[in-house]
Amino acid sequence: MSPAAMSKMTVKLLLPVFLCALGPGLAAAERPNILFAIADDMSHAGAYGYKFLHTPHFDRVAKEGILFNRAYTPSSKCAPSRSVIITGRNPWQLEAAANHQPFFPGKFKSVVEELGEHGYFTGFTGKGWGPGVSGGRNLTGKDFSSLKVKKTPAGGINKIDYAGNFDLFLKDKPKEKPFFFWYGCKEPHRGYEFKSGVKSGKKLSDLDFLPSFWGGDEAVRHDILDYAVEVEYFDTHLGRILKSIEAAGELDNTLVIATSDNGMPFPRFKGHPYEHSMHMPLAVMWKNGIIKPGRQCNGFVSFIDYAPTFLESARVTEKKSGMAAIQGKSLFDIFANKSAGRDMLLTGRERNDIGRPHDRGYPVRSLHQGQYVYMHNFEPDRWPCGNPETGYRDTDASPTKKATLVHKPGTPEYDKSYGKRPQQELYDLEKDPECVNNLATTAEHDDLKEQMQATLFAELKKQGDPRMHGRGEVFDAYPHSKRPGYYEKVMATGKEKGKIRP
Repeated sequence: MSPAAMSKMTVKLLLPVFLCALGPGLAAAERPNILFAIADDMSHAGAYGYKFLHTPHFDRVAKEGILFNRAYTPSSKCAPSRSVIITGRNPWQLEAAANHQPFFPGKFKSVVEELGEHGYFTGFTGKGWGPGVSGGRNLTGKDFSSLKVKKTPAGGINKIDYAGNFDLFLKDKPKEKPFFFWYGCKEPHRGYEFKSGVKSGKKLSDLDFLPSFWGGDEAVRHDILDYAVEVEYFDTHLGRILKSIEAAGELDNTLVIATSDNGMPFPRFKGHPYEHSMHMPLAVMWKNGIIKPGRQCNGFVSFIDYAPTFLESARVTEKKSGMAAIQGKSLFDIFANKSAGRDMLLTGRERNDIGRPHDRGYPVRSLHQGQYVYMHNFEPDRWPCGNPETGYRDTDASPTKKATLVHKPGTPEYDKSYGKRPQQELYDLEKDPECVNNLATTAEHDDLKEQMQATLFAELKKQGDPRMHGRGEVFDAYPHSKRPGYYEKVMATGKEKGKIRP
């Protein structure tokens, strides 16, 4: 046998061994496609036992893959949450991108940009990274959002044909390339058509989710059902996209991730540091890459884990990626059913919607460990939702906002949603998932509080958080890309003063 023939035979014999060494399921000849399906402001899915909405396609991903019970966004507002996803770094490691409506720093590379440079055909539909200014970069790939639907199930739903645009993307994809597609549904972001829930056949009696601090007003219950209509719209397009991938014969080798960017757009949820704000629905399916599908994962998973997962799927090492040091950990250990060391994670917030003097934010850092979460509010004298005179802008306008603001300070409806907060908060999530009973004020929890604060601060120092190094004001100094100086303009002109944002 000639040396050339022997060399070819050696490659044939060793290639399967090499591919198997890359990770579970990666013995397939090609790298997997990646579908990242992200709703805008969704907290619920049927796979978690809720009956007031129906998400059969999300539930299918969970049933044929893994349902995650402890997945968290490190920041529960659109832009910082999405910044985390594309960089694999926590908000306090992202300079201006820790804030909402930022100018995205040019120094940070997006994982989607990286995948494009390594042979992936990349694109998105609907909402990619944002809102903010990206400097003209395609942080989530090429935009495929031109195709529209003629009619939507309810007013307020965007007319982008998400699934139809995915089909256009597939048609444009070169045959030899794997794809990365970001399905960025703009639902269930507000606004909603009031009573669209009952118009679609839902009943108030079907509602099996109603936090204690919103009260029992009928308008609140309608608002939740209207939200459910838009969650189901996200799920409908997810189903259509999965069907298209299946028809193309690509589903077995497609890594499918279905999630949301932050909590539902209701008081004390979206933008805030509590359990319903940060704890996200997450289901992952990959028939060629997940061991023992149909199981649930109870380990802590953070949105910083997506970027390293995408890189590992594409067989790109972090050192060769050109991305800034990634904080997250690839989910491949969970895919292989060998996860360990996922016993805590960090979350927080900086400036969300403006509405405080000098465009200041409301800085928080939190440690989630076991059944507890410890929160440290660095500026407890500030208003968490923005100042009253600018209409508590950090809570989206809604029938629920209107109903809760009827109540006065001193009531749960007002205090839990809009009132000022102490510097330290500690909650037992098993007993108190609503985070209404602050254990930080009880002497019996002093040791736990001090231990969790020490762990939190030590980890933040290790991660280079400016708030741990006396430079926390830098986050307030980053310019807002849309309405800088909003509070001062309102106070000077009287325009919108005291007005609840429409």
